[in-house]
Amino acid sequence: MDFLSILKAVFALSIVLGLILGLAYGLRRYAPQIMARLQAQRGERRLKVVETLVLDPARRLVLVRLDDEERLILLGEGRELIEPRHKPAPRPAAPKAAPSASPPVSQDDDLF
Repeated sequence: MDFLSILKAVFALSIVLGLILGLAYGLRRYAPQIMARLQAQRGERRLKVVETLVLDPARRLVLVRLDDEERLILLGEGRELIEPRHKPAPRPAAPKAAPSASPPVSQDDDLF
């Protein structure tokens, strides 16, 4: 191989690497807007991530709502645990307790 062939190969490699880096930069910069625009055209979604909680670097809890049902998912270490959860029903108002029949305790009645 002569010097000119090596120079052509290095030049071609630099062009290819430049194209790859430019594409990566463009996707990082503009892909979120493009993805948001595509998702907006789909209409209303049935699946929604309500909340996530990172337990440790390998595991996380994800609360997902599908239609009117919530599911708690434990993700990590190659396995998933899915716990079905329904929306909590509104609690009925607790009846007010009747006043107790015991006499009030005064501060003067110390046992010490």
